[in-house]
Amino acid sequence: MAISLLSFSPLSLLLLLLLAFAGISEAAVVTYDFNITWVRANPDGLFERPTIGINGKWPLPVMTGTVGDQVIVNVDNQLGNQSTTLHFHGLFMNGSTEMDGPVQVSQCGIPPGSQFTYKFNLTQAGTYWYHSHDKGQYPDGLRAPFIISDPDFPYEYDEQFVLSVSDWYHEEMQVVIPKFINKANPTGAEPVPQSVLFNDTQNLTVPIQPGKTYLFQVVNIGAFAGQYIWFEGHNMTIVEVDGVYTEKAEAEMIYVAAAQRCSFLITTKNETTANYAFVSSMDTDLFDKIPPGLNWNVTGWLVYDDKKPLPAPALIDEYNDFDDFTLVAYDKMPLLPEPDRVVTLDVVMGVLGNGKPYAFFQNITYVPPKVPTLYTVMTTGEDAANPLVYGEFSHSFVLEKDQTIDIVVNNNDTGKHPFHLHGHNFQAIARSAENAGNFVSTNTSQTNFPEIPMRRDTFVLYPQGYIVLRFKADNPGVWLFHCHIEWHVDQGLIATMVEAPLEIQKMVTLPQDHIDACVAGNTPYAGNAAANTVNHLDLRGATVAPKPLPGGFTARGIVALTFSCISAILGMAVIVWYGMVDMGEASKQSEIRRIAKMNREEAAAAAAAAAATEINETGKTD
Repeated sequence: MAISLLSFSPLSLLLLLLLAFAGISEAAVVTYDFNITWVRANPDGLFERPTIGINGKWPLPVMTGTVGDQVIVNVDNQLGNQSTTLHFHGLFMNGSTEMDGPVQVSQCGIPPGSQFTYKFNLTQAGTYWYHSHDKGQYPDGLRAPFIISDPDFPYEYDEQFVLSVSDWYHEEMQVVIPKFINKANPTGAEPVPQSVLFNDTQNLTVPIQPGKTYLFQVVNIGAFAGQYIWFEGHNMTIVEVDGVYTEKAEAEMIYVAAAQRCSFLITTKNETTANYAFVSSMDTDLFDKIPPGLNWNVTGWLVYDDKKPLPAPALIDEYNDFDDFTLVAYDKMPLLPEPDRVVTLDVVMGVLGNGKPYAFFQNITYVPPKVPTLYTVMTTGEDAANPLVYGEFSHSFVLEKDQTIDIVVNNNDTGKHPFHLHGHNFQAIARSAENAGNFVSTNTSQTNFPEIPMRRDTFVLYPQGYIVLRFKADNPGVWLFHCHIEWHVDQGLIATMVEAPLEIQKMVTLPQDHIDACVAGNTPYAGNAAANTVNHLDLRGATVAPKPLPGGFTARGIVALTFSCISAILGMAVIVWYGMVDMGEASKQSEIRRIAKMNREEAAAAAAAAAATEINETGKTD
């Protein structure tokens, strides 16, 4: 039945308008003004260093919002010596891929002295974070949680507490990264952090009350180390991972890899007779070696009574963490149908011809293109559907809209890798055991996938094993897929998913400050990966990786080895000559021993020089 507004009294109409306005006004506009500068900080009490702050302060503010809000972040880069960007980790950026933040992917870097605005709608609830996505920069401090509230959160609790955990380095990334990707580090041993932090500090205390339920929202904002986390005397009830609600799951200990999030409920005891430690312990299996004196744990306390002591944590014999693969999504979303396309990526860590260590998918190490990949989408017309225009070393895959995609990742490395997909969460449908040694090229080797798989956006691939991740390409945009260990990002363990590029052209308009940032940074913003705006399939001049490692000995290595052999032969000849000279037996033997010792030392030095030269040239040892 149709109802005419004329049938309502003026007072009734006013009430209806007020109710309608109240419904509209529930969606707020949340604005952040971020002046990004250098400050100084000493969070572990061991070393003061330059740290990236916001509005002159560090730790950084926790961003908050509610589902339905619009967020505006006005960035003013006043670092002086570095460009920067912001990425809002885990947010799908539906319809606004240009706000995703990775440098040379969805934007140019924001140069020092420039301004840039991020504007997007919050369509997801849960636990997220924001961080720089430029030059391995965020371990310098430009990272913090981002919590999005949900009026329809499915579980009851009394209070919530946001808990970040992170590894911490004493040197700036602009110093550490060149030493890491260096001829002197041919094995690619990742830099080991100096400390662990809770909420960017140590000795954190959390005041609690007895008989209450607390929601802890935990974010690993670190660069490298996965974290084992446990609360003494209390169990955790997992209810969310990476913004996806789960069926309740009881855990004594959890593992949170770099970039992962986990929310859980803790119900406190009905007494205040003691306080309890909670601990985060870095996964030292990731470290090539443990430096002397490293404390890989950080301790906080649940404080029932601040007049009682804070106990030292108990020692544990082994880590017994919860298997997150067994989690079940709360919304019971079923397994997606068989994939339309399978993308297989084999992880290899190795050395290129410049003697430096790199990381590879299918023998390709990522190199940023001259033009941000999204801008190539926007400026190449119909050619945007051709993956060739994005350049070999952006490692791009063009996906069709609404395809079901499987990403199969095989790990030929001996370390763990937390893989993250921008713009989506995925169903984690298969994972082999650690060091299983078996790999797959498609998903057809396994059919017993879970009916209701766990979904998340960051998932750990075990050493010498595989994972299978399934998602629907229903969010047109340019989205990275990469390991979230920052050292491996720096080494190039990245692929690019260009999802429905012709659809992107219809829905995206690049804001003027995007172009302004490119101009200020002298970065091309049109054309293919080589900035060619005339012939999109002409990639001459595109950025490329160093040349592959040559087979066998290099010329300089052969020369060095030859000279070491000549040195050894000459030494032996001198010893023989002295043996033939007529001199006293005692003097002769003494002189022979002296010459032999001298030539052994010279031969050893020459051999060492040859080996060093060979490592520098090829990255190989016997």
